Amino acid sequence: MEKKLKIGLIFGGKSAEHEVSIMSAKNIYGGLKLNRYKIILIGIDKKGCWRLVSKDCFQNIIKGLKKISDFENKKIAAIPQSNGEFMLLDNKKEIIKIDIAFPILHGPFGEDGTAQGMFKIIDVPFVGPDVLGAAIGMDKVLMKRILKEQKIPIADFLYFTKNQKREINYNKIADCLRLPFFVKPANLGSSVGISKVNNQNEFQNAIDDAFKYDKKIIIEECVVGREIECSVLGNEEPKASIPGEVKLNDEFYSYETKYISEDGAKTEIPAKLPADTIEEIKKMAVKTFKALDCEGMGRVDFFLTKQNQIIVNEINTIPGFTAISMYPKLWEASGMPFKKLISELVELALQRFDRDKKLKTSYTK
Repeated sequence: MEKKLKIGLIFGGKSAEHEVSIMSAKNIYGGLKLNRYKIILIGIDKKGCWRLVSKDCFQNIIKGLKKISDFENKKIAAIPQSNGEFMLLDNKKEIIKIDIAFPILHGPFGEDGTAQGMFKIIDVPFVGPDVLGAAIGMDKVLMKRILKEQKIPIADFLYFTKNQKREINYNKIADCLRLPFFVKPANLGSSVGISKVNNQNEFQNAIDDAFKYDKKIIIEECVVGREIECSVLGNEEPKASIPGEVKLNDEFYSYETKYISEDGAKTEIPAKLPADTIEEIKKMAVKTFKALDCEGMGRVDFFLTKQNQIIVNEINTIPGFTAISMYPKLWEASGMPFKKLISELVELALQRFDRDKKLKTSYTK
C-alpha cells in the first residue's frame, strides 16, 4: 500500500489577511481530503505563534467559534535541517513531521518570502512561490519596476517610504497621475488599506491609512477598463487558464466587495472576449509570471481599456482559495477540477524540491 504524504496545511498568519487565509484553508482542506493525503493542520495566530490544530478545533475556527490563539498547549517550533520536523513546545519529546508544506498564507509573514525561507531552512518541499518570487510578488513597487523594465504595460505610479511622508504633495501627485488615483500599502493584498482618492479632502486619510499597514506606499493612476484575471500554474514551463472578468457594482474592488458584500461584484467565467485578446492575455500572464521569477501558482490581474490595451495590475503568488476565489474557478472552467488542481500544486512542489536538491552546496575542484 502506498504511503500517504503528510501535508502540513498552514493557515492564519500575522497579517491583516488572517481571516481570508482561514476561508481559503477551509477549501484547501477539502481538496486535500479528496486526494486522500494525511493532513496536519498548523494554524498561525495573529501574534505569529505556530500551533498544532486538531480537526475539531479547525472546524470551530472556520465557523468563527474559536481563534487560533485559543489553543495554548499546542505551540510548535520548526527544527532546522530536519526534513520537515516540528517540536511541540510543551512536550519537547514529541515531534510532528510533515512531508510537504502547503502554506495558504496571504500577505506579510507568509506570502512575502519569509515562510518560504523557513521551509528551506527546515528542508521540506512547499507549495507555491519560492523565496524570491514571493518577495517580489508581494512588494508592489519592486514588482512594477521589474515589469516596467521588461516592457510589460503597467499603470503609472509613484512610491514613498514613511520617512518621506513630508515630501508627499497632493498637487504634484494630482498633476503627475491625474485624478482620481489609488493609494495602497506596498506589501499587502485583498485590497486592505487601499483608498481611491477623488479630491484633496480624501488625500491625507488615504495616505495615513496605507501607512498603517506598511512602511512603504504606492500611488497609482486610475486605469479605466474591464478587470480581467488569469490563473497561472507551473514551474519552468507555466501555463495559463482561460481569463475571467470581475464586474463591479461598487466603486472599486475593495475588501468588502471581495469578501463581504453579496452584490458588490460578480464574476464572469470565461470573460467574453475575442479569441485573439484571450490569447494575448494568457501570453502576458505567463510572461509576467516568468519575469517575476514565480513558480507554483499565481493569479495575474489585468485592466482591459476601451482602446483594447492590456495593462497588468499585479500578481498574487498565493491567491485566494475561498468559495468565490477566481484562481480555482478559472482552472475549473479550463478543464482542471479542484481535486486535480490541488494534486498538481503538490506535485509541482515536489518536482522543484527534487530539482533544487541536485544543486551543489559545497565547492570542490
